[in-house]
Amino acid sequence: MADDVSTRSASGTTTGLAPRRTTGFHHVAYACRDGEETRSFYEDLLGMPLVHTEVKRQGDSWFRHLFFDTGDGSCIAFFEVHGVGERPDWRSEISVGAGLPVWVNHVAFGADEARVAEVRARMDAAGVAPLMELDHGWCVSLYYVDPNGIMVELCRDTEGFAVDPDEARARLTSTDDTDATREIIPFDPAGLRGHPALP
Repeated sequence: MADDVSTRSASGTTTGLAPRRTTGFHHVAYACRDGEETRSFYEDLLGMPLVHTEVKRQGDSWFRHLFFDTGDGSCIAFFEVHGVGERPDWRSEISVGAGLPVWVNHVAFGADEARVAEVRARMDAAGVAPLMELDHGWCVSLYYVDPNGIMVELCRDTEGFAVDPDEARARLTSTDDTDATREIIPFDPAGLRGHPALP
């Protein structure tokens, strides 16, 4: 938050206008079934404060739009929807609901070892098991599944990946295996939190 427009609320949290963003992600939005359950996961466990909520009502229909600061002013957002055009059998799982394995569509947040340790301790205390932890070579990733069946990754860059646009383009037509990922914590079905791994 910009200091010149921030104040402290009665609860002691910083309030004010969010910084204006002109590049990168402003926010990415997904659907959620339960706003409070989603808030608890992202704010209490991942440490991303809920910074803005909007509610729109039209007759008996309404939605709630929640924004969580990911740490750099960009946000992950969620829509809790009630009668705004969604199908009765809609799915919040962005991968499995689209007919894909749980790990395909996911959101990855940058982290360092201290942040990962803090999140892991809060998750452990809340009884939330990790889905898996993988060493990709260029990063180490710890994965959880949120209350909506969305896989969330805490990504700790090691050396980072090589930026090579020519090689990246060449691999668009290749099926040669270039992935050196190894398991630190193998895939654990307990980490799915009751959500399916496959469609």
